[in-house]
Amino acid sequence: MYIGIDLGGTNIAVGLVSEEGKIISSASTPTLAQRPYQEIVADMGRLSQKLIADAGYKTEQIKGIGIGSPGTVDNEHGIVTYSNNLPFANTPLAAELNKYLDIPVNIENDANAAAYGEYVATGAKSDSFIFITLGTGVGGGIVLGGKIYRGFNCAGGELGHFTMIAGGEPCTCGNRGCWESYASVTALIRQTEAAMKANPESLMHKIAEEEGKISGRTAFRAEDLGDEAGRAVVDKYIEYVATGIASMVNIFQPETIVIGGGISKEGDRLLIPIKELVNKMDYNKYMPKTEIQIAKLYNDAGIVGAALAARK
Repeated sequence: MYIGIDLGGTNIAVGLVSEEGKIISSASTPTLAQRPYQEIVADMGRLSQKLIADAGYKTEQIKGIGIGSPGTVDNEHGIVTYSNNLPFANTPLAAELNKYLDIPVNIENDANAAAYGEYVATGAKSDSFIFITLGTGVGGGIVLGGKIYRGFNCAGGELGHFTMIAGGEPCTCGNRGCWESYASVTALIRQTEAAMKANPESLMHKIAEEEGKISGRTAFRAEDLGDEAGRAVVDKYIEYVATGIASMVNIFQPETIVIGGGISKEGDRLLIPIKELVNKMDYNKYMPKTEIQIAKLYNDAGIVGAALAARK
């Protein structure tokens, strides 16, 4: 058995996970992110202890603890070098958690952990695997030969921050024109707002009023009702997403790409046109093609991936 911890800016989610990647039990608590890291780790430790005890296990039966943390992670030394979502700077996360549980601790970047979870969920058969998550930003991770690719400095795999349009939309990373600035749900909401302003008769206004906000679903729901402005937003957004995925395909030619994040629940409306566009932009016309899929684990990917990455 393993413990997987998905450490987010809003919540800490902890799961007891089997060798096969099944979550036996789980619990969560608010992160309260501005606290000292010692208090955050104390909650992680207490939740883990409770899960182990409630499931009837002893600490020595837990073979490892995995943490998926935002930010740049020094995997070798168990340190979060920096995170802009949590008050971490050269934070010894593994050593601090060992004060509560004398179990080996492995730390991964949270997107890398989620990527590994989805990799396992697909059967762990792909020799080259990329996971892309479309959410507040665009994150993801790369698994090559069954191992998480971290780069020589543990900062690799930041898929959302390649420059798609030079001098384009500003990005939270400080650069301009990043893929994240066009393909994230945050960007989709911004694109929806602009379309609503330009199209006062669009059904997007009614949908946003009914839901109490403009969300990543607004344009999709309007399109479902036959709204042309909504359709235009969705089609352009899908083009942005597909353009980035085509770049991943042309660079890596991976066996499998999996798309996650809340917007992936749009299913075939998202997946089918992405596949069609990527196929057109893929320079490989003669060899086997990358398989593009929708994520299977959704919110559980971080827990499962963190836990199973701790096996090694």
